[in-house]
Amino acid sequence: MAKLCAKGKAAAKRKFKVYPSAYANMYASGVCSGKIKPGGRKKKAMGGSMSKGNYTKGCGKVMAGKRKQYKNV
Repeated sequence: MAKLCAKGKAAAKRKFKVYPSAYANMYASGVCSGKIKPGGRKKKAMGGSMSKGNYTKGCGKVMAGKRKQYKNV
């Protein structure tokens, strides 16, 4: 069995609470082989925030000015 590099061990110790575990060793070996970047990936949020439009006001109630206007027939 090959030894893990120091970079992989350090990354696994930062990521997992218990280092000598199967998951931590698998992560460390992935870092050592270059398959995993130690820092992970960060996803950007898609779309805008809900505070800009603010169409609803608690429990699904739509504010009067934002409600769709219907023509009475």
